[in-house]
Amino acid sequence: MIFSRDRILTTHVGSLPRNEKLSELLVRQEAGEQFDPKEMAAEMDKAVRHVVDKQASAGIDIGNDGEQQRVGFQTYVPQRMSGFGGVSKRRRGREFEEFPELVASLMRRFPHVSKQQNAPECQKELKYLDIKPLESEIARFKTIAAGKFAEQFMTAPSPGIISSTMLNAHYDSHDAYLDALAREMRNEYLAIHKAGLILQIDAPDLAMDRTMMYRDLSDGDFVKRVERHVAAINAGIDGIPRERVRLHICYGNWEGPHIHDVPLATILPVLYQAKVGALSIEFSNPRHAHEYDALKKHPLPKDMLLIPGVVETTSNFVEHPEVVARRIEEAVRTVGERERVIASTDCGFGTFTNREWVIEPAVWLKLRSIRQGADIASARLWGKKVA
Repeated sequence: MIFSRDRILTTHVGSLPRNEKLSELLVRQEAGEQFDPKEMAAEMDKAVRHVVDKQASAGIDIGNDGEQQRVGFQTYVPQRMSGFGGVSKRRRGREFEEFPELVASLMRRFPHVSKQQNAPECQKELKYLDIKPLESEIARFKTIAAGKFAEQFMTAPSPGIISSTMLNAHYDSHDAYLDALAREMRNEYLAIHKAGLILQIDAPDLAMDRTMMYRDLSDGDFVKRVERHVAAINAGIDGIPRERVRLHICYGNWEGPHIHDVPLATILPVLYQAKVGALSIEFSNPRHAHEYDALKKHPLPKDMLLIPGVVETTSNFVEHPEVVARRIEEAVRTVGERERVIASTDCGFGTFTNREWVIEPAVWLKLRSIRQGADIASARLWGKKVA
């Protein structure tokens, strides 16, 4: 994983808005409806080229394909793995039960979304079927992005978030299900690494599932479950150098109260057990902007970088570059080394198809603010003007 000796680098968490035509095709594909593969390929070419160019224009150093080729950051998995069928009855977060007005608001705002609460469940032994769709994603991205970024990354979901989205109706225990997912998702993890890309593991389960799947546990028991989920990640990425893997942790990328979110300090020591080179953590949404205190209590290991969110991803407010710079500087003060901080977003801008909180023009402005804020912070941190 690259790091800079003379300026703050920039990246983002992964997903970016999809155009209407591509969104329609992806939802049809997910539903098992007929679509024209040539049309899909052409739309993916167009969409990946668009988001790559937009990232590069905004000044992003470490970019990706914006997850344009997937219907959702984890719900695409049943398209590539046998053993799934039916419908999961995924538990909603506590605040969705406490505030029915929030659910009503979401339904009005996003009436035609891809599968989220109603994804398939695991009904048979899991088996990864074909790595070719992923290889096609990688090839398309690498061809289009050649020469555009200092480094390239690609995302893949953690075994844990797959397990809590596509629920287990086959294996004897949840742990056995996690082990099976780690074994099969290893196909994707290795393919991304072997292609020369940074692997980003998306693991909102490590924080978000405190209010969802594991909401009835004590904090202590939840931490034990997080430890088990981290172990599944480590099994899946075994053999990949830690500096080639980064881990994204999330509290749930929606505009809501988030009053039941687990404090970062509660889970941070377990996150350090992940055999990764960087942690991507939310620090800009209003419920977690104070969480640098957790890093003061539990200092970041010397072999890890911090990728803090310096803009949030559910509001059309565009953060002023000076605000971004101050957030970056706080991260640097907390970590203690400017070279170990890479500026990013809190989460993705297109987590699921047809559920984009931020209008597309504001997305590119937010990414540009990260670059501008990083330049301001770099000038102060290194004591020189950054070009």
